[in-house]
Amino acid sequence: MHKQSAVLVVGAGAAGLLAAITAAEAGADVLLLERNARPARKVMITGKGRCNVTNNTTPAEVIANTPTNGRFLYSALAAWTPQDTMALIESEGVELKTERGNRVFPVSDKAVDVVDALVRRAKRAGVRLQQARVTGLCVEDGVCTGVVLEDGSTLPGYAVIVCTGGKSYPTTGSTGDGYALAQQAGHTITPLRPSLSALESDDPLCAAAMGVSLKNCGLVCVDNATGKTVAKDFGEMLFTHFGVSGPMVLTASAHLKDMAKNRYELRVDLKPALTAEQLDLRLQRDFKEYANSDLGNAFVHLLPQSLVRPFLKKAGVSPQTKCHAVTHEQRQKLGRLLKCLPLKIAGFRPIDEAIVTSGGVSVKEINAKTMESKCCSGLYFAGEVLDVDAYTGGFNLQIAFATGAAAGRAAADGLIY
Repeated sequence: MHKQSAVLVVGAGAAGLLAAITAAEAGADVLLLERNARPARKVMITGKGRCNVTNNTTPAEVIANTPTNGRFLYSALAAWTPQDTMALIESEGVELKTERGNRVFPVSDKAVDVVDALVRRAKRAGVRLQQARVTGLCVEDGVCTGVVLEDGSTLPGYAVIVCTGGKSYPTTGSTGDGYALAQQAGHTITPLRPSLSALESDDPLCAAAMGVSLKNCGLVCVDNATGKTVAKDFGEMLFTHFGVSGPMVLTASAHLKDMAKNRYELRVDLKPALTAEQLDLRLQRDFKEYANSDLGNAFVHLLPQSLVRPFLKKAGVSPQTKCHAVTHEQRQKLGRLLKCLPLKIAGFRPIDEAIVTSGGVSVKEINAKTMESKCCSGLYFAGEVLDVDAYTGGFNLQIAFATGAAAGRAAADGLIY
């Protein structure tokens, strides 16, 4: 073993590219193995194709936005901060900008610019990129000595870094291969589930209001099994043919553990700027002003037009009811629903539609500083394959970059004697 011994990195996503770059710049000979013809396919679609590369905040704030095993990331984020991510990308000539919520994007709004910058940096560092699918590990006496390729051939390596992603968006190459590799080395895989996922609901209102996008509404998610509020947010959401989606819903989904049909309920505040009392006065004024109009026509001043009839149906009030004929009880019910529209959740959308995978290689079996396996010497893990996931806002990519950098640095250091 010497400074130029080989490090094999499996998967050329965000974590894999940073692992390869860091190891190569530390002096190691690095071979980056990617099953797809092009690297970083998933990075290409993040931020709706704009690439939300990180969040311009502190490591502590990244941890605070990581509900699953955030504290495990303390060392990695201290060593590779969001500002380090930004500096690396900008050093490759890609200008960045910080938007609402400290979300960082390339000024060009093109994810390909970020991917090209990372690949360019890797090649300049001497990383060799090879298209190949890894199907197994070479393990001898508790030491990882290389990888097995799909054709049955083997590649030797003094260190192997697995950065294969999770199971979400399998068309980008994230098909769960890394979990099988980890299990081969003796690792525990915690249960996999979607995170940052749209949610399914059997409530007829959702399909009836399909396509309606709400802005500036409030959202509370309640666990009916315990009666506790598990998530609370303000912002945007979308009604779909299967249920609900949008930024608030995706974030709320990260809190939904042990999903069971109708266990969780979303409560939407359609008029968060008004108290219940203020809203009732508003309804009284509107019903007086439009006294001889149908309720369905008058309500377009309160809700998006496509939501009016589904909403009134849920309230049990005919849209043909004249405003002057609305009873006190009906008005009270309409006010309550506007402030608290309940939607029972049937479940997550399929995991292959989720933004990230929750669950994965148990962090109890990983060295938090080096990302090295505690089960198999010379084996490292980084990125989404680990049981770590965060909210939207660039936090998950920052985790991939930080854990990749930690693994690459440690793998290269381990070759120097």
